[in-house]
Amino acid sequence: MGTIKLKNIRTFSYHGCLLEEGKIGSDYSVDLEIKTDLRKSCLSDDLKDTVDYVLLNQIVEEEMAIRSHLLEHVGHRIITKIFAKIPSVSRIVLGVSKLNPPIGGDVEAVTIELEEYRN
Repeated sequence: MGTIKLKNIRTFSYHGCLLEEGKIGSDYSVDLEIKTDLRKSCLSDDLKDTVDYVLLNQIVEEEMAIRSHLLEHVGHRIITKIFAKIPSVSRIVLGVSKLNPPIGGDVEAVTIELEEYRN
C-alpha cells in the first residue's frame, strides 16, 4: 500500500448557510490523502499504474464549485466521486477548511475532516 497526498488545494467557493456566503464567496483549502497500492507504479514508472493526482485535484475543484450549505456535504461529494471514478483507492482522508469564517471571532479557519474506507 501507499499514500498520495494533495495538500492545501486552494479554491474560491460559495459554501455556507448564510445567504451572503452564497453571494460573496470565501477562500477554502482542501487537504486530501488517499491510500492505494503503489507497488506496480514503483516498478513500472508508468502513470497508468498509479492514481493520477491531476484527476484527484480536478475532482476536488469540480465539487468545490457546487454550492453546499455545509462543508460536510461537499466533503462527502468529493469522497463519493473519488471512490466512483478511481476503483484502486481504498481509503480517503479529506479536510475541507473555510478560511476566515464569518463567525464573529478571530478564527483563521474552520475545518471538517472525513475518513472513509471503500466498502
